[in-house]
Amino acid sequence: MNYVRSSLFAVLFLALALPLGVQAGDPVRGQELSEACTACHGSDGNSANPEWPKLAGQHPSYLYKQLMNYKSERRVNALMAGQVANLDEQDMRDLAAYYAQQEISPGTADETVAERGERIYRGGIPAAGVAACMACHGANGNGNPAAMFPAMGGQHAQYNSDQLRYFRNGQRANDNGRMMRNIAARLSDDDIEAVTQYMQGLRAE
Repeated sequence: MNYVRSSLFAVLFLALALPLGVQAGDPVRGQELSEACTACHGSDGNSANPEWPKLAGQHPSYLYKQLMNYKSERRVNALMAGQVANLDEQDMRDLAAYYAQQEISPGTADETVAERGERIYRGGIPAAGVAACMACHGANGNGNPAAMFPAMGGQHAQYNSDQLRYFRNGQRANDNGRMMRNIAARLSDDDIEAVTQYMQGLRAE
């Protein structure tokens, strides 16, 4: 079984094996808690700094997982470690519920690289063993909440580029089954720039 095929099998397995969601949070309380997050992520989850992710419209299951990973230090970031230090699991559910209800601001792609990015996103790089990104993240970048695969449409290209490089060099390692690390290891810097620019211009529907 080649790498692309085995990756697609892993996607299907995870979608069936993972829980359909986490316990519902309270978005009203989440909004209150989010005041501490606005300096980086904006009042509605749309960060102005492209190095920090937009949280608006992201699946609550994914947001909750990331907060839990920061808490357990499975995902390492000094700034986020301080932010989650005093949060309990319900706080995280509430924050996730609030941001999930917000609308992500649209992004635009750099047209000079977007065509290459679209080829990678929709068709992968078969010769390098890279599966199509849309197999996990959806044709329009909507993601897959059941498998905790994040929505990507409209996300900052800079943030996504940084994350792919972190996966590639092992600085980030909270992906299930090493899926993102295995994919990122096969991407060049030019590949990463192209595909993240394309995703920035996607409109999640």
